[in-house]
Amino acid sequence: MSDMTEENHTLVTEFILMGLTDQPTLKAALFLLFLVIYLVTMVGNLGLIALISKDRHLHTPMYLFLSSLAFADSCTSSSVTPKMLINFLSTNHAISLVECFAQFYFMGSSATTECFLLSVMAYDRYVAICKPLLYPVLMSNRLCTQFIAVIYLLGVLHLAIHVGLLLRLTFCRTNIIQYYYCEILQLFSISCIDPSINMFVLLVFSISIQAFTFVTIMVSYVSVLFAILRKKSEKGRSKAFSTCSAHLLSVSLFYGTLFLIYVCPGSGPVGDKEKMLSLFYTVIIPLLNPFVYSLRNKEVIGAFRRVVRKY
Repeated sequence: MSDMTEENHTLVTEFILMGLTDQPTLKAALFLLFLVIYLVTMVGNLGLIALISKDRHLHTPMYLFLSSLAFADSCTSSSVTPKMLINFLSTNHAISLVECFAQFYFMGSSATTECFLLSVMAYDRYVAICKPLLYPVLMSNRLCTQFIAVIYLLGVLHLAIHVGLLLRLTFCRTNIIQYYYCEILQLFSISCIDPSINMFVLLVFSISIQAFTFVTIMVSYVSVLFAILRKKSEKGRSKAFSTCSAHLLSVSLFYGTLFLIYVCPGSGPVGDKEKMLSLFYTVIIPLLNPFVYSLRNKEVIGAFRRVVRKY
């Protein structure tokens, strides 16, 4: 009996992603919709990276962080959307165990990176507005490059822990994942081995990272708000509010969605609400971010016009 049990524990070598819908009439329309969203996301984020690297006026810490955020958004979208597009057109929704873990790894490491990038971007605005004389020292380009390297390293190491713990699990209940990508909570739900340790570690890291980065952002922006209110120049206030409002909108969308998914997960079978929240976080936010940061940013618009005039 123990040999049979062990054999059953190793049966699942691939999963079936059920996707967003099982209605064939919707799949073609959803394919076109998400294809357009993905193309616009990649053009927007990679275009922003190219623009920042091309225009010397944007070679400042703020835009260095912004280009890193755009790269993280590109990675998040690319880890999920291509497989989802393939599944809309294919009847074979299988994904191997290795591909599944890799998808979760790249998506999760991009999310962790984005958390820390948003907090460092808030600190950058705090130094720029509250301590402008110290800004060249505290936020030099060299120091910002080091910040970014450490942030990406944290993202890589953080997800290595969760993927390492996933390797202790075996899956024999079912190979069906009621989701459009390999989401970790769904993997826990079909595990044959008790995933309590995995869940505990996930909860501790999720709460710790989100709490630390969110508090950093809030403290930075409360200080920025008081500094802006003390400014006598109406033009200075307007410029400071304009710079910070885009970042605050991005922070609200990102942290609100992450909090609802991973800090307050629902119990029981996955429903449409959870899928929509996850879809918003993995697909819509990477689409919105380059436009949120660019459309009202005069420096980015000016750089775009200069590049267009050159060509």
